Amino acid sequence: MIERLELRRLIEKALRRSRIVGLIGPRQSGKTTLAHAFLSPDSPSYFDLEDPVSLQRLAEPKTELSSLKGLVVIDEVQRTPELFPVLRVLADRKPLPARFLILGSASPELLRQSSESLAGRLEIIEISGFSLAEVGAASLQKHWIRGGFPLSFLADSDADSAAWRKQFVQTFLERDLPGFGFRISPATMFRFWKMLAHYHGQTWNAAEIGSAMGADAKSVRHYLDILTSLFMIRQLQPWHENLGKRQVKAPKIYFRDSGIFHHVLGANSEADVLSHPKSGASWEGYAIEQAIQHYQPDEAYFWAVHSGAELDLLLFKNGKRLGIECKRQDAPKLTPSMKTAFEDLKLDSLTVLYPGTQSYTLATDIRVQPIASLAE
Repeated sequence: MIERLELRRLIEKALRRSRIVGLIGPRQSGKTTLAHAFLSPDSPSYFDLEDPVSLQRLAEPKTELSSLKGLVVIDEVQRTPELFPVLRVLADRKPLPARFLILGSASPELLRQSSESLAGRLEIIEISGFSLAEVGAASLQKHWIRGGFPLSFLADSDADSAAWRKQFVQTFLERDLPGFGFRISPATMFRFWKMLAHYHGQTWNAAEIGSAMGADAKSVRHYLDILTSLFMIRQLQPWHENLGKRQVKAPKIYFRDSGIFHHVLGANSEADVLSHPKSGASWEGYAIEQAIQHYQPDEAYFWAVHSGAELDLLLFKNGKRLGIECKRQDAPKLTPSMKTAFEDLKLDSLTVLYPGTQSYTLATDIRVQPIASLAE
């Protein structure tokens, strides 16, 4: 059992200041376990909308919920979007007898009803699987290979972890997608997902993928947006600086969980991953995801110009510009691309993450740092 103390503190603070807190993240990422730390699943104030009993109890939602006091938890809230207007009414009561913790497996953009009905009342906390900080630096290699989904990371063996990820992907395609109202055949979506694996760490090209699949660009864009809204894919958007240079305008595509990425690649063991042609891209994507989780930026982008200079990650945090480069090298050196990015983007600092163990300085405000330091 891994205690997610920082997440629990974030939820506690949010519940003190907000009437409704939304804990949003992919299925099986640990949302329900976190909710159980605040309220027992046996409590009359706990509702799991995958449970027929809870659904029956909420047949008349305003009547059922209005009498409850303290904390009320509603799990898998996206399955009953008609609850959102009721929650708005209940959250506006004065004095306020209850606060609501709602759990969802879809992004706020997909849960459009929540943003419309609960504007100004809902505070969102987005979670993923275990972060490197949660599992510890000693588990870095295992975390990269298996990913952060709790049951994958905590499996007794690599074979058990691979079997769990296989079952997760199958359930996602055959049950979760239809449950969200997406009418796409599992075979088509898995084929798209496998093709997308070869674009991991690269800029998106809808026409190229559409041509390979025999589909139009609009269809493959729709598929990409579905996987993004369900937290499987991160579309890292490009940052545009006023430089008079031709800058890349398409997003970069990353699998958000390295373990799922390895499963889709068919690399089910550490040896498979290390020998795979996409091993370097996998490590880069893993480092980017861990950096975002570590820094918790206000905004995150990548930057690239057609002349060749680029920056893996541009983070805006508390008014500062932080640059992140991810290098799977023994001893990264200062490159012309780093100097260009530092100067053109007016960075406050540039950190180069690598798999080594020593920190060292490359130039003023440009420093190499072990990725394991993100566990501190």
